[in-house]
Amino acid sequence: MTQQSTQQPPKPVTWLTQEAHDRLQSELEHLSGPGRAEITGRIEAAREEGDLRENGGYHAAKEEQGKQEARIRQLIDLLRTAKVGEAPSAGRVAPGMVVEVRFAGSDEVERFLLGSREDTSTPIEVYSANSPLGRAIHGREPGETVSYQLPNGRSMTLDIVSVEPYSG
Repeated sequence: MTQQSTQQPPKPVTWLTQEAHDRLQSELEHLSGPGRAEITGRIEAAREEGDLRENGGYHAAKEEQGKQEARIRQLIDLLRTAKVGEAPSAGRVAPGMVVEVRFAGSDEVERFLLGSREDTSTPIEVYSANSPLGRAIHGREPGETVSYQLPNGRSMTLDIVSVEPYSG
């Protein structure tokens, strides 16, 4: 009888600008401090109104509390694995790099930052390193052609045109 490993693969590192990290840290501090106190107060106030089965305010507040707690867990996980600061300097695709690609059948070049969708402070589009595209191009160099599978099962091919560190 063989034993199956219960060890999880390591979580991918998410690259964030210092500004994005500080903003997410501030959001976490608010949600887990004053935000929790506020939602708890609203639940208590709704609870005092009487019958909870027909109390729309109570149910709405409890639902909001659940969403808030999920966001707190998401932020904790993201910040725990985030790498903050300067983007990598190598000429390979990695989180923190600006990548230009040309999709098969198109003459247009698409430019984006490979990073975290939480990093909304960038002036260019941000693609997640954990997306099918991000996973397919990670570690690749300019001049390489890459094929990957889209969520709908179809295949997509692209050429990596250029890779450079994000400079803000």
